[in-house]
Amino acid sequence: MAEPDNAATLRAAASGDQQAWESIVDRYANLVWSVARSFGLGQSDAADVSQGTWLRLVEHIGDVRDADKLGSWLATTARREAIALLRKSGRDVPAGAAADFVGHLGVQLGLDQDVDEPDAGVLRDERDAVLWHEFRALSGQCQQLLRVLIADPAPSYAEVSAALDVPIGSIGPTRQRCLGTLRRRLAASI
Repeated sequence: MAEPDNAATLRAAASGDQQAWESIVDRYANLVWSVARSFGLGQSDAADVSQGTWLRLVEHIGDVRDADKLGSWLATTARREAIALLRKSGRDVPAGAAADFVGHLGVQLGLDQDVDEPDAGVLRDERDAVLWHEFRALSGQCQQLLRVLIADPAPSYAEVSAALDVPIGSIGPTRQRCLGTLRRRLAASI
């Protein structure tokens, strides 16, 4: 979703207004972070990608042509930074634990009912372990898409398209297909 004040905020940030810069970072930090994590990067590598993305914005803040598409610009930049980091390191994408991600995905799948019983924490941990196991069994494309889509605030489809370099029209159907596959896998594992 385009923010009506992006142009003014970008101009102010370019002229050194710290409050304007913080406003931009507050608005888009979760999007940048989710794009970095969508590549399966660990915390430190995702932090490097995030930092690199913000550095690119500082370097090119005057070059952003359409301020209303700043989110897409940042998503594309984060994607490029992540790909560059993966190529430079020459290693496979690590699979790690992501409790927050699993929690958000659980909400999307309708698994977020908390129980007020003494063993609720254990049950939630077991549910999350099964969910995470089945999530890792999805295709890389599904994992990447679902990671980006759960960013808070939710990214626009234009931002997701830019982040993952996919057509906007394929995002909704792919999301539904991925969630359907995950639901079927979960139902079979329970």
